[in-house]
Amino acid sequence: MDTSTAQALIRFGMGRRKGEALPGDPVAWLRQQLLQPDPALAEPGPTTAQALRAIQRDQQAMQTMGGATTSQAEALFTPGIERLALTPVITAAPFRERLVWFWINHFTVSLRGVGDRRSLLIAYVREAIRPHVTGRFEDMLTAVMHHPVMLLYLDNISSVGPASPFGLKTGRGLNENLARESLELHTLTQASGYTQQDVTEYAKILTGWTFNLDLPDQGTHFALSTHEPGPKTVLGETVPHGAAGLARALTFLAHHPATHRNLALKLCRHFIADNPPTGAVERIADVLRRSGGDLGAASMALIDLPEAWVPQTKLRGSADFAWAVLRGLGFDTLPPDFLGFHLFALDQPLLNPDFPAGFPDTAADWGNGALLLRRAEWLVALINFHQDHDPVALAHDLLGAHLSETTLATVRGAASRRDALVLLFASPEFQRR
Repeated sequence: MDTSTAQALIRFGMGRRKGEALPGDPVAWLRQQLLQPDPALAEPGPTTAQALRAIQRDQQAMQTMGGATTSQAEALFTPGIERLALTPVITAAPFRERLVWFWINHFTVSLRGVGDRRSLLIAYVREAIRPHVTGRFEDMLTAVMHHPVMLLYLDNISSVGPASPFGLKTGRGLNENLARESLELHTLTQASGYTQQDVTEYAKILTGWTFNLDLPDQGTHFALSTHEPGPKTVLGETVPHGAAGLARALTFLAHHPATHRNLALKLCRHFIADNPPTGAVERIADVLRRSGGDLGAASMALIDLPEAWVPQTKLRGSADFAWAVLRGLGFDTLPPDFLGFHLFALDQPLLNPDFPAGFPDTAADWGNGALLLRRAEWLVALINFHQDHDPVALAHDLLGAHLSETTLATVRGAASRRDALVLLFASPEFQRR
């Protein structure tokens, strides 16, 4: 496996699967994944309406039965998150899948922030993220900002316009969490120079957007009774009163130069290096600007960046590392308790970051000695039950031109097959991409 093929599989993809055929043209293979539909969307999965109805029925059952019941929402969530975790291991479109997880992290929603409504998160990924990975950023932003799980996670369902009919009656006011994180993390960043007044105005625009379990088939809807009246202005852009105000604001934010710069920096950080070259960031930002925020065009442009083809410049995050190991060992199903133990042990529980900024994407956060030791301990526990592989052949198959003579000699000299496999997956070149 030459350097370009290895880079396509490891940097852009999720790591080579054991026995996977090598692409004849690595660049064409990557491009084709962007041109085809997301294969995961062909699999069945819960819709937002189904999740809301299940949550509604669970709450009704608890009230009428007065105790524990079989949760219909959990019956949607459990297979949904297991399938979500397995897809990176078995997908034949790993570049597209890597982009899916990049955008899931960009628009973070944490399980710990949504409580018993977590089945909504599975529908969120299917409806707000996957369909838009190669589409327009404005469409993804709109889908995210209208999805019940984001309104719940960042508290917009408790935000009330102070001068709205409901606000005047109850004395309730704004919750600015969604407005603040949307500006700081999802779109402009503080580099744009937005102020606290802009956050407050944006929070007023977002008032009225909520969901109601009594109307599950509606999903998100706009309640004029809690919407702050009058026009609002964010960074000099004035939007009208009512539901149309959010559409105008999202268009403005999605196409703002600061948003393009933020997205370009994060994409280049993920696909090039922790501190990507300024020229590469400017190139991707320019593609976003000229294409009207076309994420497919930006992803195509990433493939064309020479800097993205320099090997071993990124340290894998823990979930990324775990998925690469499972792909390398040829897993077709998740190991027992992968979600409950494995990823927690590696300090990256799936869909459960501590903060709205999501999981970090730099070596400083994933390269500390304690975490690398836990990776080695995890490997020992996993490989105890999966030793039926030729370590030397596997090293060549998975790393190709990235395989160093030092690691090859270490694998060959290991005391046992188990030790050889652990040393292979713990090697510097497998830890990096």
